[in-house]
Amino acid sequence: MSKYRHALPLLSDDVFIMDGGMETTFIFHEGIDLPCFASFDLMKDEDGRERLRAYYARYAELARARGVGFVLDAPTWRANADWGARLGFDAAALADVNRRAIDLLVELRQRYETPASRMVVSGVVGPRGDGYQTGILMTAEQAAQYHAAQIETFAGSEADMVGAYTLNYVEEAVGIALAAKAADLPSVISFTLETDGRLPSGQNLREAVEQVDAESGGAPAYFMINCAHPTHFESLIAAGGDWLDRVRGVRANASSRSHAELDAAPDLDAGDPVQLGQQYRSLRERMRHLTVLGGCCGTDYRHIEQICVACLPAQQAA
Repeated sequence: MSKYRHALPLLSDDVFIMDGGMETTFIFHEGIDLPCFASFDLMKDEDGRERLRAYYARYAELARARGVGFVLDAPTWRANADWGARLGFDAAALADVNRRAIDLLVELRQRYETPASRMVVSGVVGPRGDGYQTGILMTAEQAAQYHAAQIETFAGSEADMVGAYTLNYVEEAVGIALAAKAADLPSVISFTLETDGRLPSGQNLREAVEQVDAESGGAPAYFMINCAHPTHFESLIAAGGDWLDRVRGVRANASSRSHAELDAAPDLDAGDPVQLGQQYRSLRERMRHLTVLGGCCGTDYRHIEQICVACLPAQQAA
C-alpha cells in the first residue's frame, strides 16, 4: 500500500527537507487555538484540514523548487491515548484521525511530488507525557504496548515510516522502535536535548543512541535531534565518533532558550533564520550523513528557506 516503506529514500545521500515548527506557527503566526498543543485537532473539520494543506503546500513547493526531497510529517504528535483522551478522542476516534491524517498527506504527495523531489509520508508519534520532562517512566515493554495502537494504525495506511519526536528518555524510544519493527514499519527516533546536550533524563546522547540500537537490534532506520538549538549540542558533534553516522536528521529550535524558559515564555522567540541556516551548514560539514533538515519550535518557512540557501549548492535551485 505504501510507496517507500520497503525502500526508504531517506537512507540515501539525497537531501530531504522538512517543515518547521507546526504548532508554534499555527498558534503564534496564525492565531489558532491548539488545545494541548495538538495539531491533529485541526483534522476535525474542513477549515482545519484546509489550513493543514496550505501549511504543507508551501514546504512542498520549496522542495520542488530546490530539487530536493520532502518529508511529509503527519500532524499526529499528540494523537495517542493519553493526550487524545484529554481532547475527547476514544480509541476508535484516534485510529480514524490518524488514518485520515495519512490520507491527507498522500493526497498532497500526489499533487506535488516529482522525480527530483520525492516525498515520504511519515506517521508521527510523540511521547506519552510531556516532551520537555520525563514524568512517569515506562519500561521498553510498556512503551511498546502503549504506542502499538497508533503505530499499527499507520502500518495499515499508506504511511512509509514512523517518526517519533521529542523523546526524552531511552526506554520509550526502545519501545517505539520495537513496536514499529513488529508492525514492519521503518522508524526514526528523535531525541530532545537540554542546553547541556543531554536528554532530559540526564543521559548522554551517544549512550542513548547506542542503547536503542543494542536493545532493539538496530531497528531504527536512523536517529534525529529535535526541539533543541544547535548551540546545545554542537560540542557533542565536535567530539565526533562513529555513532554520529546514525544521526541523519535535525529539527532544531529557532531559540537558544532552555526548555524551562520556552515553557514559561509568553512570546515566540523566532531567532535569526539566516544564522540558523549557517549553523545547519556547520553541522553538515561535521556530520557526513546529515541529510534530513527541518525545524522545530519557533521555526517557520523563513527558517527552512534559509537552511536551503545555506546548505544546498546553487545548482540544486530550479
